[in-house]
Amino acid sequence: KTHSRSNNSSVIESDSIAATATALPHRQIIATADLCDDFITSPDRLSVVNPSPRFYNYGRITSFFGKIYTIRCFESNPLVRKTLSQPGNGQVLVVDGGASQRVAILGDELAKLAHDNNWAGVIINGCIRDSKAIGMMDVGVKALGTHPLKSIKNHEGEGGVIVSFSGVEFVHGHWLYSDEDGIIVSKVQLHTSS
Repeated sequence: KTHSRSNNSSVIESDSIAATATALPHRQIIATADLCDDFITSPDRLSVVNPSPRFYNYGRITSFFGKIYTIRCFESNPLVRKTLSQPGNGQVLVVDGGASQRVAILGDELAKLAHDNNWAGVIINGCIRDSKAIGMMDVGVKALGTHPLKSIKNHEGEGGVIVSFSGVEFVHGHWLYSDEDGIIVSKVQLHTSS
């Protein structure tokens, strides 16, 4: 694959996804390093997620972005399923699972819902399961690790609330950009739409 940087933006388009970029603008590749270079002098507009603990890529799409929708839940994921069953419109679902390492908050069925309902990606502050199957799906998924045990279903959680982890506040309606280098969030859209 060859990548080329636009002269007037930080958008990079891959040959393999260029055809879908028009229909699915969140499938453009935007380099977080370039955005940091361009906007580092505006810290009120840009926050970088701490690299420890590390978030690992599990979906086949490793570079994704979109407006944030948030969920806070702990070891129980009914609201995650309910949310991913709705049209995502290119948003990124950020789930604060309390960094639990005892159960998985997302598995292959929910990742498929994210793909089928046009969510750009899912960030899980916690674990996932079915990682091999998720790795074959064209969806962005980042999490702290894997665990084979599914979550409990005894409480729904909260949606559309401010969640904080890894030194960053994630606010519903703000923007998130994720790639192999890390995750950044911004109050405003940082990229130029193509």
